Amino acid sequence: MEKIRLGTTGLMVTRIGFGGIPIQTPPEDEAIALVRDSLDRGVNYIDTSRVYTTSEERIGKAIAGRRADVILATKSVSRTPEAILADLDQSLKNLQAGYVDLFQFHNVSTEQDLKTVLEPGGPLDAVRTAREQGRIRHIGVTSHRLSVARDAVMSGAFETVMIGLNFVNTEAADDLIPLARERDLGIIVMKPMAGGMLDNPALSFKYLNAFPDLLVLVGIAKLGEMEQNIKLLDFKGELTAEEKRDMERIRDELGNGFCRMCNYCQPCPQKIMISAIMYTEVALKRFDPKRIFEGDWDTFMDKIPDCIDCGECEKRCPYELPIRSRIRAAFERYNKAKDKYRQGKPVNP
Repeated sequence: MEKIRLGTTGLMVTRIGFGGIPIQTPPEDEAIALVRDSLDRGVNYIDTSRVYTTSEERIGKAIAGRRADVILATKSVSRTPEAILADLDQSLKNLQAGYVDLFQFHNVSTEQDLKTVLEPGGPLDAVRTAREQGRIRHIGVTSHRLSVARDAVMSGAFETVMIGLNFVNTEAADDLIPLARERDLGIIVMKPMAGGMLDNPALSFKYLNAFPDLLVLVGIAKLGEMEQNIKLLDFKGELTAEEKRDMERIRDELGNGFCRMCNYCQPCPQKIMISAIMYTEVALKRFDPKRIFEGDWDTFMDKIPDCIDCGECEKRCPYELPIRSRIRAAFERYNKAKDKYRQGKPVNP
């Protein structure tokens, strides 16, 4: 498989990397099989995080005996030297590894976050010491906010930057990516499918093929998906006129203020499944109504009236979405659509 140099790290990585979020969900043996299948297909980059529950442990079991074949990356959301080093200790234990190739400051999405990471004697200095000890090889940063990611790149403190990019969220392509290239940072792309909001992998990967020097992370939920993604990312042709029209239609349909399903809004004290609810409007447009109204959609829509209006979800949302008003609007729209469905009327707007 084609490899690229990940900026000044010098790491030679496959253009497609294994994202460790979805493997939290299936049984452990299936999750391990997904990781090993990707390695068998030539993928050499695996990304996970301390906040992905069982992901690190499952990856550790999957790569046992194959550590030399893997460029291993993990992340921490901690913002004190003590906590971030404790996270590193736990990550190394979970991954059954003596070191990680890339350790990333995770979700640095506010100016205060970045300031805290960079302050003298703070988290960055602690991680640099760990690098000197050989426990990590390189230091990176991830962000969900372009302005903060830009400042992180300009700081000169990091060797890689991870940001969202897809044919709906194209902002990074205009400013951040050229800046990172200029400074020779490795560029890692998350959310190529907009957190599951895009349901056409061919369109998504054909768009990303215009950026051959980017490492694209994909989340794999079942066998066969990595094989498909590898083939799509190897596609060398141009987008057809029809595909370009489809992309424009989807952009118009989603708009700019849609939920990216990152789930940083969680946990909700009322156990409201926010990202699923935020997806409802799109689901009503895209899915067979029978799938929605005769499935289990009610199980999380019925929780919306339990909202206590605490606003904690909005404080944590890196995209500053008005979550409380959105979920209430979704509740109203859903119930109206359900009434129409029961009456045998069309439910799509």
